[in-house]
Amino acid sequence: MHPSHFSAVLLFALFASIVFGITMRDTPRKMVRYGAYCFALFAGAAIVLSWLMFLIAK
Repeated sequence: MHPSHFSAVLLFALFASIVFGITMRDTPRKMVRYGAYCFALFAGAAIVLSWLMFLIAK
């Protein structure tokens, strides 16, 4: 199995967000919310940075 760069970034974001959610918050509800927030930030940053690199390369 050879994931694309984007799916590898999303997989990293998923696992990092799980770890951040578990280690940074106390209650399960806060863990899930913070994990989802971190995942959204990771994925959003990946998309924004990839577009910036695309525009710089032109």
